[in-house]
Amino acid sequence: MQYQTKSGIWDSVFAVPTAVVDQNLKLAGSVQLKALLWVLRQGGASFSDKDLSQALGVSPADARDALSYWQETGVLQLQASGMKQQTEKEKPAPSPVPQKAPASAPVVHFSPLPRPERPGPAFVSKRLEENKALQCLMLDTEQILGHTLSASDMGSLLLIHDNYGLPCDVILMLVQYAASSGKGNMHYIDKVALNWADEGITTHLQAEQRLQKMTDLSRAWRTVQQAMGLPERAPTEREKKYAESWVLQWHFPAPMLKLAYDRCVDAIGAFRPGYVNKILERWHREGISTAEQAAAETSQHRQNRQDANKPSFDLDAYEKESMLKFTGGGR
Repeated sequence: MQYQTKSGIWDSVFAVPTAVVDQNLKLAGSVQLKALLWVLRQGGASFSDKDLSQALGVSPADARDALSYWQETGVLQLQASGMKQQTEKEKPAPSPVPQKAPASAPVVHFSPLPRPERPGPAFVSKRLEENKALQCLMLDTEQILGHTLSASDMGSLLLIHDNYGLPCDVILMLVQYAASSGKGNMHYIDKVALNWADEGITTHLQAEQRLQKMTDLSRAWRTVQQAMGLPERAPTEREKKYAESWVLQWHFPAPMLKLAYDRCVDAIGAFRPGYVNKILERWHREGISTAEQAAAETSQHRQNRQDANKPSFDLDAYEKESMLKFTGGGR
C-alpha cells in the first residue's frame, strides 16, 4: 500500500522548535503536544487559556498545565503581548514598536501559574536517566492508574520520593489504594503522601498498617451511610470518628444504626451525628445490642418517668376514704 502527501496542505506551514523533539518528546504528554502545535499555529497572535481549552476540548486547568509545561522547558515564553514561541538557540530580538491590535483580537488573560514546588520536566528527565527504580515507579503508576502520566504527575511522584522521603514500594502501595478507592488522582496521592511523611510512615509495614486502617474507616463510613440512607458524599473528620466508634469499636450492626438514626430524626427532625452518638453511646454503656433491648429500655424509661410524676400518696384510696366519710360509711 502506497501513501502520498497532499501537496495542498503544505502551502501553509509553521516551524516546530527542534528542542521539542530532541529534549522534551519523551516527557511531553498528548495534551502538551497538542497545545504546542496549536500555539505555534497562532503565529504570535494573542490568545487565552480559555481559547486553548476550547480548541483542544480539554479543561481550562489542563490547558494551563500544558502552557506551564512548555514555559518551564523554555520552549515558549509568556510576553506582555501574548504567548510567543522561542527556541533555545534563538537570540532575543529587539522589541518591536507597539501596534494597536485589531478590535477583533482576543484579549489575553493567561498568566503563568506560581512556580510549583514539584521539580520541573528537565530535572525529572535527569533523575529518571540516573535511577532505574524511578523509571519503574512511573511505568507501574501508569499501569495502575490506567493513563499516561503528565509531566506534572511525574514531578509530583518525584517530589514524594525525593522530598517526602517515601520509597518507591510505599508510593506504589498508596497509588494502588487510591485507584481502588476511586481517588486515583495525583492531588489525593500527594496529599496523603505528605501526611504520611509528617507522621513518619516510610516503611512497607507502616504503610500496610495505615492502609488497613484507612480501609477499615472507609468501610465503617459506608456501613453508616447505607444503614441511615445518607447521600453519597465524603464524610467529615468528625463523622469519620463517629463511624469508627459506632462500627469498629462498639460493633453496632446496621439495624441498630438505623434505629438510632430514626430516633434522632423523630426527636429533632434532622440527622445530627452528635445526637445519634449520644444514643449509641448509652446503648453501648448499658449493653443494649438488639432492637428488642432498645424497645425494652424505652418502655422502662417511660415507666420511670410516669412513676416520677405520680403523687406521693394514693389518690384513689384518698378519694374512696373521703367518700365513705361523707356518706357516714366510715364509722
